Amino acid sequence: MFTNQVKTHARSLCGVAGHEWILTTRTGRIDMKGRTAIMGIVNVTPDSFSDGGKYLNSESAIAHGIKLAEEGADLIDIGGESTRPGAIPVSVYEEMARILPVVRGLRRALSIPLSVDTCKAEVARAALAEGADLVNDISALRFDAEMVTLIAKEKTPVILMHMQGKPRDMQVQPRYSDVVEEVKSFLVDRARFAVQRGVPQDRIMIDPGIGFGKNLCHNLALLRALPVFASLGFPVVVGASRKSFLGKILELGLEDRREGSVAAAVAAALGGASMVRVHDVKESWRALRVADAIRFGVMPAE
Repeated sequence: MFTNQVKTHARSLCGVAGHEWILTTRTGRIDMKGRTAIMGIVNVTPDSFSDGGKYLNSESAIAHGIKLAEEGADLIDIGGESTRPGAIPVSVYEEMARILPVVRGLRRALSIPLSVDTCKAEVARAALAEGADLVNDISALRFDAEMVTLIAKEKTPVILMHMQGKPRDMQVQPRYSDVVEEVKSFLVDRARFAVQRGVPQDRIMIDPGIGFGKNLCHNLALLRALPVFASLGFPVVVGASRKSFLGKILELGLEDRREGSVAAAVAAALGGASMVRVHDVKESWRALRVADAIRFGVMPAE
């Protein structure tokens, strides 16, 4: 029943279930109607898998966020706790010390929405107070009971992501009977949970969680099945950028995954994703403009 309701909701909003969306935030709208939105990544951590330590200094993180916006990012996602496989959690206070100066600085410098990548309600609350617009919760509101209350009260857009286990152990032999069906059921259940507790349905996005408790075959199966997720009635976010499954396919190290990351972003867009989360914004922006022209038949004005 819930899935049928959200499909109807999607059609009433945009005519094509899960394909074309406009997400309203406090700062402005994220237009995903006839185009794939780009979320640029700013990791303010010493140990993130791709760029850990590179932007730990708040000034460099702010400068990097501004650069990503100039390259075409529709919003910037700021994280202060690594979620790489095997990562150790950090305290609320450490996470806030890392990200709040960056949120504050980027809010002063940019007019595009800002996202905070956290599963702690206290961190999210502080970031929203400093000017963040959206919460990207890898736990899908499971790790902190107060998070759903905060999201409902603030009517803040939220990304609900699937993850098997926790970052510390998620890549220790992940197993599924049917990865697509299990991830789909999880996301529908978490969306239902959020709506029942007061989160506006048109503020929810879903993410199948590429690389979070999945092996190479699981990741590829989920990317092939993106039309299934896009049909659920929520915008779909995909974050495949620079992840290890790309290195396995290419037999290349982290520093050589740029082309593979762009290819995954294009595949995600053509599969029905409304937003991609990427490190390499300029290259992704260019590739996605072509993919969107193919997908939607939208051509630049002459």
